Amino acid sequence: MIQCANTLDKDKLMRVKDDCVQWIRDFFEKNGPGCNAVLGISGGKDSSVVAALCVEALGKDRVIGVLMPNGEQQDIDMAYLLVNHLGIKHYVVNIKEAVDGLKNALPKDLDVSTQALTNLPPRIRMSTVYAVSQSVNGRVANTCNLSEDWVGYSTRYGDSVGDFSPCSFLTVQEVKAIGRLLGLPEELVEKPPIDGLCGKTDEDNLGFTYATLDKYIRTGEIDDEEIKSKIDRKHQMNLFKLEVMPAFKPDWSK
Repeated sequence: MIQCANTLDKDKLMRVKDDCVQWIRDFFEKNGPGCNAVLGISGGKDSSVVAALCVEALGKDRVIGVLMPNGEQQDIDMAYLLVNHLGIKHYVVNIKEAVDGLKNALPKDLDVSTQALTNLPPRIRMSTVYAVSQSVNGRVANTCNLSEDWVGYSTRYGDSVGDFSPCSFLTVQEVKAIGRLLGLPEELVEKPPIDGLCGKTDEDNLGFTYATLDKYIRTGEIDDEEIKSKIDRKHQMNLFKLEVMPAFKPDWSK
């Protein structure tokens, strides 16, 4: 449980939003004065809120979005809605050829798992974001939130990475509330989160709602013991995604 009293109090949310904006400014002052914030744009709440926070922190001329459909993307209009609403520069890179090319390049005698194939697009997307970022003097914004990270709902070396992360300690409900404070269109804030992998909603895949998860994270309270066990199990299994890669340290004193 991570304590956070009266999380959705508007005054507290405004303070957290302002603190996050200043934190982004401080990060760039230390790690790249004059650099641009670059991020993948899906049109969901997370990329929308992170992009809006970066615009408030740095100005719209220093924020660049990367739209990365995998062939046809039915909800790509939401991504365009965001970049047009914020007035930020954006690039569109269709990753289908790269995804298909890598799939076809894998050895024919390798029994490639469904999970491996499912995670190819997000990993290729992150490679694409970094290719753009390194070409425009950028720093990559991670768009994960606390709720998703808590249960490992991200792809390692895909959407789980970045150079700075404004929302990693904000729950889904808090991200949405800050999105409203930032004046984002309601359809972006409340867009049903789709995993972008198999077409199901996040909550369909998880087996519980983000509202239930957020309450449990912040208060430790949960009514359904079966769901509690499921959340605890996912959290324990996926902690490695949030930790620095283990590395052997030789002891030369022996």
